[in-house]
Amino acid sequence: MFKIIFSDIDGTLLNAERDLSDYTIQTIKKLNGDIPFILISSRMPAAMRHLQEKMDITHLPLISYNGGLILVDDKPVSSTEIPIHILEELHDFNGEHDVHLSLFHNDEWYAPRDDFWTQREINNTKVQPELKINQEVINKWQEEDKGAHKIMAMGDEEKIDSIRDFLEDNFPNELHLYRSKPSYLEIAPRSISKLTAVEHLLDNHFKLPLSQTMAFGDNYNDIEMLKGVGMGIAVGNAKPEVLEVAHMVTTPGKEDGVAKSIKEILKI
Repeated sequence: MFKIIFSDIDGTLLNAERDLSDYTIQTIKKLNGDIPFILISSRMPAAMRHLQEKMDITHLPLISYNGGLILVDDKPVSSTEIPIHILEELHDFNGEHDVHLSLFHNDEWYAPRDDFWTQREINNTKVQPELKINQEVINKWQEEDKGAHKIMAMGDEEKIDSIRDFLEDNFPNELHLYRSKPSYLEIAPRSISKLTAVEHLLDNHFKLPLSQTMAFGDNYNDIEMLKGVGMGIAVGNAKPEVLEVAHMVTTPGKEDGVAKSIKEILKI
């Protein structure tokens, strides 16, 4: 029997309006807290809390930045960052490309300027960034002894290609590079994944085995998690590689695939 559920957000849990449907909200509330429903995303915590509030699960842990930051009772219990020297080298390389680099640490989001990319992310996440050029953020974080939980590079496909090539050539063992679309490159520490975060919470907080765990996802960064848990479920709109490894496929995310599967499997 399944005792805990982990769900990705974008492309998996949200409807066409990029929000939670009433059906999904009601289904999660029916779990009654007996079966924890944990959000696991590449988003920052602030872009996840409003969703938790709607489902009445604010008391539950959050897994942010693809596993780079795990919060229990709103306090970090695990934090893995991209070292500041990598950020500096990327910034120097980006000088001639001028790609938009958004920098994230916990609930801090720094956008270099208010442009098309910034507005798009505000619209997607319902969070407002602080506008600060990359070099200023690097200086600030150096003083505070911090790194980045995530870097989002956004821009023309060719420029994103060259950023990817630069990072792959120089930091192959330090970074995970996720390309959700041609104009987006999500940069994260290589040592973590959604599965490592799931395992951390199961071992240290919930004391449950992977075999009693259900998880939902749609994208490349969900593959390890879906393969590793007891029941890995892909939504119908998932990438072909994700559909291939999933134990089960449900209807698309926009058609309440997560909620429908929960109802069906847990008989609620």
